[in-house]
Amino acid sequence: MSKEIGLCLVYRDMWQSSGKYMPRKDQLVKVAAPIVDMGCWRRVETNGGGFEQINLLYGENPNRSVREWTQPFNDAGIQTQMLERGLNGLRMYPVPMDVRELMFRVKKKQGTDISRSFDGLNDTRSIINSIKLAKKGGMIAQAALSITHSPIHTVDYFVNMAGTLIDAGADEIAVKDMAGIGRPASIGKIVAGIKAIKKDILVQYHGHSGPGFSVVSSLEAARAGADIIDVGMEPLSWGTGHADLLTVHAMLRDAGFSLPDINMKAYMQVRTLTQEFIDDFLGYYIDPKNRLMNSLLIGPGLPGGMMGSLMADLEKNLVSVNKAREKNGEPAMSQDDLLIKLFEEVEHIWPKMGYPPLVTPYSQYVKNAALMNVMQMNKGKERWSMLDDNTWDMMLGKSGQLPGPVADELKALAKAQNREFFEGDPHSLYPNELEKIRGEMKEKGWEFGEDEEELLEYAMHPKQYIDYKSGKAKKAFDEDLAQRKAAASAPAAQATSQTPAMAALPQTLMVDVNGEAFRVTVSYDGDSQPTSASEAPAMPQASSNGHTQDILAPLEGKFFATKDAGEKAIKPGDFIKKGDTVGYIEAMKVINAISSDKEGTVVEVCFKDGQEVYDDDVLVRVKS
Repeated sequence: MSKEIGLCLVYRDMWQSSGKYMPRKDQLVKVAAPIVDMGCWRRVETNGGGFEQINLLYGENPNRSVREWTQPFNDAGIQTQMLERGLNGLRMYPVPMDVRELMFRVKKKQGTDISRSFDGLNDTRSIINSIKLAKKGGMIAQAALSITHSPIHTVDYFVNMAGTLIDAGADEIAVKDMAGIGRPASIGKIVAGIKAIKKDILVQYHGHSGPGFSVVSSLEAARAGADIIDVGMEPLSWGTGHADLLTVHAMLRDAGFSLPDINMKAYMQVRTLTQEFIDDFLGYYIDPKNRLMNSLLIGPGLPGGMMGSLMADLEKNLVSVNKAREKNGEPAMSQDDLLIKLFEEVEHIWPKMGYPPLVTPYSQYVKNAALMNVMQMNKGKERWSMLDDNTWDMMLGKSGQLPGPVADELKALAKAQNREFFEGDPHSLYPNELEKIRGEMKEKGWEFGEDEEELLEYAMHPKQYIDYKSGKAKKAFDEDLAQRKAAASAPAAQATSQTPAMAALPQTLMVDVNGEAFRVTVSYDGDSQPTSASEAPAMPQASSNGHTQDILAPLEGKFFATKDAGEKAIKPGDFIKKGDTVGYIEAMKVINAISSDKEGTVVEVCFKDGQEVYDDDVLVRVKS
């Protein structure tokens, strides 16, 4: 008798691994019925990860989305699952324990059956807390092994980790191959090792297709005893996403496994609706390159879930890199050149940073550190000259225990910056704060919501929730989408008619009008002559006064004078020393502290909170 095996549609992760946004609530509800009608699913991944945050970003209530999206699957007896990040809950930074406890209770009430819990460092202490809290909230506790490939991350490492989690009460184990770089033979051995510990424990394999291993890995996992395989489907399978349903289904059947038939009429409905959502607005946030598989990812091991944002970041970073190269008389670098340099730098620094598994958020931290190193060294500066506090916290042990040791050069840098390593339980650093948050909501006159779900959203995503409540988020999203649509609808001829000579002409110029500087945007006609210029107040330019010195932005992003309410912003008249923090730039999902490389009295702070800054813009002027 052939062994039965189940399939899970990772509909949330399909979108997150392709681009920035998920479908709206009305779109999710629309596609739910035909997903059910496909008849082949044991599970559907409906929410978790960035789902709630993404809803808030375009002005939609995530709680209504989760409830209405999961209901059809609940009614059909198809299990729903979510992804949560252990210590970080549903966000990119640590969450107090009482907020995490509320999260599990709320998500179960909203219709989510299973919590797949992982820790980005594979620190079992965080996952064990999730197991306890999930079960207390009435959910099935699935504990995840974040698969990566290194001298430390061996088959025995993962099997022993699974044993610890099973002993702690995990109901299920997920083999979470977030970058798809787990070697197929090793994936099979890991699954077999887990089953040897506890024969009847459910094992679910999740693999991204980026470098091309995941189809074979799915087969090896199934043959070794896996019970459920995660898959995607067209038009969002492959590339930075997941192996396709039709491929995996046919392969498993041929290998002798028993699976339900696929209702192809319903399949085509889901496929058509998904494409409809892409055409509606989601495609404007999906880089076409993310639809391609890339074996270059085997080396750096970067996961599919972050490649969507990486390519967008590189477009901006390339401008900064080439600006510095132009100053040095060096030829411009292509985006592919920059990508290869980034991948090489990831491979170089990853062991030095303690081999953190390359999964959210630590994949972003390693990638950001590598990218900043490439950019800073391109300017002639030292490696590690720009590290954000989140990355430092990871290396110092404040996010959990790293799999490997931190390199001596980083230990020396930490000592020079008076940073201390932490060896205790990271949860002790983040005390409960739910009662404080309740008080804040009462002061604002906000309701806690059904099952206290609004309280959870504010506690989990405070900034995004405030922007959602005020309407700021929806306004910003609508404006951004309108700009993207306008750019996409511009005549193709306009984009292709530029000659190489035109491409080399300046796009912006600095113009002096009666002593006041203006930045002007220049457009060109077919004869490469300036045809129009729109005036706007210029960003401060480097000072020519010998007694005044400028502190420049090392990267592009949004400027903020402080990181939190308890911090004092610098102001004119303040004296600052080298190494003092003069502000922050939010870029690439992290807050980067900007240190002064000058000493003197502040003459001018040139940007206000939330303003966009570009590489080498003047942030602060000081007089020595």
